[in-house]
Parts: sequence; structure tokens; C-alpha cells
Amino acid sequence: MTSTAPAPPAPPPADAGPAAPAPVPVPVPTSASASASGTAPTSLAPTGRGLWRRARWYLLVLAVLLIGATAVAALGQDRRYPPLDPRSYDQDGSHAVLALLEHQGLKTDLTTDLTGHPGGADTLVLPEPDLLGPAELRAVADARHSRLVLIAPGPAALSALAPGIRPSDEDGGPSYASVRSTAAQCSLTEAVRAGSAEIGGMLYTSGSRGAGCYPRGHGYPLVSAPTADGDVIVLGTGAFLHNEQLAKDGNAALALGLLGSQPRLTWHLPDYSAPLAQGTRDKTFGDYIPDGWRWAGYQLAVALVLTALWRGRRLGPVISENLPVVVRAAETTEGRARLYRRAKARGRAAEALRRAAAHRLAPALGVPLHAGAPDPDTLCAAVADRLPEQPAGDVRALLFGPPPTDDAALLRLADDLDALERQVRNP
Repeated sequence: MTSTAPAPPAPPPADAGPAAPAPVPVPVPTSASASASGTAPTSLAPTGRGLWRRARWYLLVLAVLLIGATAVAALGQDRRYPPLDPRSYDQDGSHAVLALLEHQGLKTDLTTDLTGHPGGADTLVLPEPDLLGPAELRAVADARHSRLVLIAPGPAALSALAPGIRPSDEDGGPSYASVRSTAAQCSLTEAVRAGSAEIGGMLYTSGSRGAGCYPRGHGYPLVSAPTADGDVIVLGTGAFLHNEQLAKDGNAALALGLLGSQPRLTWHLPDYSAPLAQGTRDKTFGDYIPDGWRWAGYQLAVALVLTALWRGRRLGPVISENLPVVVRAAETTEGRARLYRRAKARGRAAEALRRAAAHRLAPALGVPLHAGAPDPDTLCAAVADRLPEQPAGDVRALLFGPPPTDDAALLRLADDLDALERQVRNP
């Protein structure tokens, strides 16, 4: 191949017949051809305007996400309280019942420390008795409160504060019942006055001295038992004390009766960061799933993995498809030459020219190919034998020499390679 433009064909003589079509010159795959053509190469480098067009939608989505996150963070600055907290005005809070008791003249108190809290004629509410440690349980038991209200206590809290009352499942009964309207069906004054109420949750047995209300199967979500200084009330749930539930059924009457029997009410604010008492723990969703369903879930997971492997394997060998557009070799060559020129990849362009020339010279000289390429020493020796006037060193420098330093050197290399091929084929 040559980098020089071919001479225009001479005009045919007047007496000659129809002239044969002139051969179409093939463009040179070098960086010099682009400059010789006189056409400015089209720039493929990304521009600022193009980058903005491509990135503006992503930036818009990012801005919307940032604004939304800022708004959520700003709106979430209000203080949130846990469920059944008397300071909470939320649906699951219990500020309404505390306000009603204060309106009736009761003195209310919120405390976080039970070790130094005095007892006496008051009602102590423990919404999370399982979070109390052994020292706090002993302090509550020694304080001798007139009424002690325990909400969903576990075995450890029952043993320390309500002896004789046990969870219903220890006697073979159900451990939990859904919250729904239930008739009192007991002799407890507060429950009889309230009538039916929406109650449920954990179920307990009343023991020999206690009285159970709102029966659900073989257990009770409300159990009352006498103590030396008053009584203890065990509730399976505090849902009827929530702000949104207080106006339903007889919930308000039951709440005011259980919590307003003494002139003073003390409500404990539990430390939710403390671990559960030894021997008790919160039941998770997995505790209510039968073992058979767990094994079925494992089998489904294995089947899903096998299905993914089956569908992910290669479905037969790769097949070739016809190109939707046929591109002429001359256009491909020109495009690659422009890319080489734009990247200033003279070394790579020279390597491509030399490799192509060596692959064409090797069959003409009978030099075998090893690993897809001829041996440099053997090829240079064969060229020197064919062309005695060409020293082996010059041939080696031409075919395997250093890369050119500029476009002019690359152009000379292309011309020398073309001349060498013509001399080898026509010595």
C-alpha cells in the first residue's frame, strides 16, 4: 500500500475505442492520509453541551432526592415517643388517659428511677416490666404500692411481683389472643362497671387467689390478685389505653377504673435500651411460624437457586448474524486512520503496517508462521537472500524497528514497506 495519490490516467487517443474504467484508488490507512485529503476530521470528544444534555435528567433526579431527603429530615425533627408513652399524642400513645385522670383530680407522676421511689397509697404502672433488672424488681416489691399494674409481663416479672399468676401456655393453654371486644364475665368491680372492652394480648392463669376477667379460651388477658398492701393487676396488652382506642367500647371506663382507684398515679418510663430480663425475650415473627413452613421455605429457596442456574446456563453455541449495514472497507480504513491520527498513535499504526507486511511477505518467501506470526530472524534472512542488495540489518529495522517519531516518518515507513513488498514479489 502507498500513501501517495495515484497519477490521473492519460486521456485515450482519438482513434482508440471506448476507454476502460480507471481503477479506484484505495485510501491509505495512515495518519497522513487524513491531512492529505484536506477534510477536517470530525471530533468525537465530549463537549460541555453534550455532557449537560446527557446528565441533566440524572442531576434533576438527584436534586429531587436531595430535596425530599431534606424535607423528610426537617419534618422528622419532632420528637417521637414509644407506644404506650403518656407523653405521646400519637395514636398509640396514652396521653389521653393521663389527661382524664388529672381532670378528675388525680396527681400523676412520671418516673424513670424505681430504686428510690416510695410506695404507699398510689398506683404504679409498669408498661415494660421485663426491662427491669433484679434490683429494680426487688425495689418495686419492697415499696408496697397500693396497686401495681403490669402490662404484658414475662415469667421473671410475674415471679417477683405477682406470685401465683403464670402465663397461660405453661398450663397447656394458648399464649396469645387477638385484641377484640370481650365481655368481662368476672366479679372485679372495675371490669363489671366498664362492661365489654377491647382487650387481648398475652393470656395468664388467675391462680388460686386471683380473679380472671375477659376470658379467652383457658386464659385471661386481665388478672387481679390481692397482695399484702393492696392488689396487682396483670394486663395482657395496653392497647385499650391508646389514644385512638380510648373512646371505643368500655375502654375508657376500664382504664379510669384500673388506674384511678388511688389518689396518686406513678407511671414508669422504661429504658428501652436495656436488655430484657433473664429468661424473657420478645417474640419475633419467626416464633409464630410452624416448623413445617420453615422446611418448605428452605425447599423453595433451593428450587429457586436451581431454577436460576438452569436458566442462566448458555443455551447452545454462539451463532453469527448478518450485519444490518454493510460498511465499505475503504471507509473502515479511513476511520481507523483518523482515530490513530487523533490519538497520535504512530507506534500502533506503524505496528499494524509492519505486522500486515510481515504476514504478506512470509508466504511469498516460504517462511512458516509460529503462533500466528513469522519468526523475525528467519523472515529477515529470507528477505536478504531474495534481495542481496538489501542488508539484513536494514530489513530488520524496516520490519521490526522502533516506532516513527512524527507523521512524516510514518509516511516514509509506509512507502518503504510498499517498496519492499514489490521488490520481494518482483525481484
